[in-house]
Amino acid sequence: MYYREKDISILIGETLVSVVGAEENSEIVIFTTKSGKKYELYHIQSCCESVWLADVVGKVENIIGSPLLKAEEVSSDDMGPMSEWTESYTWTFYRFLTAKGDLVLRWYGESNGYYSEGVNFIEVGDND
Repeated sequence: MYYREKDISILIGETLVSVVGAEENSEIVIFTTKSGKKYELYHIQSCCESVWLADVVGKVENIIGSPLLKAEEVSSDDMGPMSEWTESYTWTFYRFLTAKGDLVLRWYGESNGYYSEGVNFIEVGDND
């Protein structure tokens, strides 16, 4: 297996046949395209940070079976932390749009300030 870091915009024009894990508190979301490619949104946890899917706005069905017109990542710290004791935090939004509707995955990461709070988007495939 190989894992290649990608920009989420690579999904524009692709048609998704399944999205697994797009629910609150999930730590991984798996996208499968009509062309057979598989992608994952996730975070490799370390000792002093935590990253998870905090909120889902819209329905997964909105982005299944119709070509993606938009797939973008936006990070922000303007929303504020989820806890008053959080030292460092990052909100990362993934916005998807098709002719059927949209879906927003809102990820939240927090740490002591020395660890990553970001989300990885990778393509997963076979070595051959």
